[in-house]
Amino acid sequence: MVSKPYIAVPEPGAEQDDPTIDYPCSDGEPLAESDQQYNAITDTVHALRVRYADRSDIYVSGDMFVYYRMNDPSGNIAPDVFVVFGVEKRLRRSYIIWREGKTPDVVMEIASPRTYERDLLAKRDIYEAIGVTEYWRFDPSLGDCFTPPLAGDRLVEGRYVDIPVAPDSSGILRGYSEMLGVDLCVRDGELRLYDPLSQTWLLSTVEENAARVAAESGWQAAENARQAAENDRQVAEARNAALAALLREHGISPDAV
Repeated sequence: MVSKPYIAVPEPGAEQDDPTIDYPCSDGEPLAESDQQYNAITDTVHALRVRYADRSDIYVSGDMFVYYRMNDPSGNIAPDVFVVFGVEKRLRRSYIIWREGKTPDVVMEIASPRTYERDLLAKRDIYEAIGVTEYWRFDPSLGDCFTPPLAGDRLVEGRYVDIPVAPDSSGILRGYSEMLGVDLCVRDGELRLYDPLSQTWLLSTVEENAARVAAESGWQAAENARQAAENDRQVAEARNAALAALLREHGISPDAV
């Protein structure tokens, strides 16, 4: 299942893209209203970028304007997280659908008291209309905005239907993303991604940094041990050379000892 693509080159007689129109890349609004919202956005973007690090045809971003109406800068929306399959991975200031030739495939919104009603209503309608295949919502307050705190929709014949989300045997709330091939989970109050094939959690920024520090510490410990062994070898060789010289001074061949 894929999202409905936008036509990059207009059909004869269709409206033409006006290159002189400015599409702003910022509205001056902050990235997030709380640490919980900020962490959920940045950790999810980071985890997905790492997951697709070796793919040049998958673009992952967040808190970026997505323009969906040609020649109308007001036709924009700014997903907290979005993924597009089949487009070039490169730096962008904004994502202009008709120029890219593709609608985002997956969108996630991280709720806040100020934005959650728009996430549930207006944004859902826009994402459905422009053909976003999966639309996920997470409430980092765990119920102040909506319950349960994780919900998803999948596009079926042009309309959104609910994606099943339920607690597993350990109480972790889970929903499966067909597009990403991962479970979206609420674990210990946080939005986390789980790969059911490798049976591993995608690392958060903090976890990846900790793993890197641990690996570097292990490498440094091994390097220190190697250097200590090398120093011991050099000391032993110097001691043996000194002993051999002393024996020769007394007319004794070191080989005879």
